[in-house]
Amino acid sequence: MYLKASKSGGPMSLNNKEITSSAGENQEQLSIEDLFVTYKTPIYQFVYRYCQDVQLSMDIVQDTFVRFHKYQVQFDENKSSLKTYLFRMAYQIMANRLKRRNSMKKLFPFLYQQNHQLELSLEDKLSIQAAIQQLPDEQRAVILLTYYHDLPQKEISKILEIPIGTVKSRLHASLKKLKVLLEVPE
Repeated sequence: MYLKASKSGGPMSLNNKEITSSAGENQEQLSIEDLFVTYKTPIYQFVYRYCQDVQLSMDIVQDTFVRFHKYQVQFDENKSSLKTYLFRMAYQIMANRLKRRNSMKKLFPFLYQQNHQLELSLEDKLSIQAAIQQLPDEQRAVILLTYYHDLPQKEISKILEIPIGTVKSRLHASLKKLKVLLEVPE
């Protein structure tokens, strides 16, 4: 990735530099590491203030830069600044993670406390692992890819080479089985 000196120098520019894909011009190179150092703190603060979860915030910051590295060719400096582009990515990742977390809370409310700081006991972790091991292989793969690796259903369908509708039905069936297997007696 190449960055060159910007003539605009506005408050949203990266140390007076903007992305360009032209390697032939006289330019200074800035790596993804330099972008990370520059934007990790403001993105972390934004995400943390929104979700109030330290670990989730750190994960989202890291995932934002991984996604930026993957999709940096799609960045158009005429549409937005680099800072805006990164914050938009972080917001989208955060929104998806929070939706997933909320759906898990509805399915397994006993696993969550109000302050979201619940550390599962070793016994609970082993119970969950045992319940997941009881699922058929196809359903177990979907659960692990969805909730342990935070992959979207589209990617899971590519990995498992099955239609997205099958991913959805396996996810639904496995969550239903897990809810029965992990039901806490009242």
